[in-house]
Amino acid sequence: MTTRTSRAAAGTRRAQRENRSGWLLVSPSLAVVGLVVLVPFALVVVFGFSEIRLIDIPYLGTEPVEWTLDNFRRAAASQAFWGALWTTVLYAGLTAVGSLAVGLVLALALRRPFAGRGLVRALLLVPYVLPVVAAATIWKTALNPQYGVVNAFGRAYLGWDTPVGFLSTTSAEVWGVPVPVALLVVVLFDIWRSAPLAFLFLTARLQSVPGEIEEAAALDGADRRQVLRFILLPQLRAVALLLLLLRFIWSFQTFDDVYLLTEGAGSTQVMAIQVYTELVTKADIGSAAAFGLLMSLILVVLLAGYVLLSRRTEES
Repeated sequence: MTTRTSRAAAGTRRAQRENRSGWLLVSPSLAVVGLVVLVPFALVVVFGFSEIRLIDIPYLGTEPVEWTLDNFRRAAASQAFWGALWTTVLYAGLTAVGSLAVGLVLALALRRPFAGRGLVRALLLVPYVLPVVAAATIWKTALNPQYGVVNAFGRAYLGWDTPVGFLSTTSAEVWGVPVPVALLVVVLFDIWRSAPLAFLFLTARLQSVPGEIEEAAALDGADRRQVLRFILLPQLRAVALLLLLLRFIWSFQTFDDVYLLTEGAGSTQVMAIQVYTELVTKADIGSAAAFGLLMSLILVVLLAGYVLLSRRTEES
């Protein structure tokens, strides 16, 4: 009996030592996460529920915090907030659908082997690996109304009377239909940069589809359209839905792409740029924090949808 008790006590002490060792190993990571993520987020919550501006920063901690919901009330009653939210949803939705569609077309087009396919695939990845500053500079140079190659081509061969400010024009009529020019440009830019990622994911999934299934369908008389509709697309459904949701989440919080191209001009004021405007231009920390918290709340809902979709994909 004494031997069993001593063995149990020794096992307990060993487990405690292992637990302490584990906590010591992960404590540096926990400290970094706390300092980089948790503390700033707690400060954002405090700022969001208090009236504070940049000029009040030196006096933080010297006076008690006055909790208020005024920042959120002003955001709910602000046309700038709802306009930025609508622009962000439209921008994220168009980008997600566009990048998935372009990636799917490229993956299907490059599925069959041909001479130079490896080189073509490598070139398709250039927009994705290109630094965003360099990519934005290339687009801004090409679309410049004074010396850009796009306007030069349009005036020389398409009959344009005046150059088009693609990055500053809010809306223009094309065959009598109003078109949001600047917004479409930033959407096309993001599709150009993100479609290669969708292409990689979809290509990887296509390569795992057994060739025997297509051969059996061809023997049964199915043409290419039927093989695509009834065999390939169902195989891609799960990964396509995940890509669509992930691309929407990433585009919803985009700041650098839009800011580098337009700085919010031409009705491209997305939520991230609106937060930046409230903080830097208006020097209103409380309002910027409230906008950021509302944006985070929407992202939490989207992330919950992503987790549920991931679980369903794993189960299937």
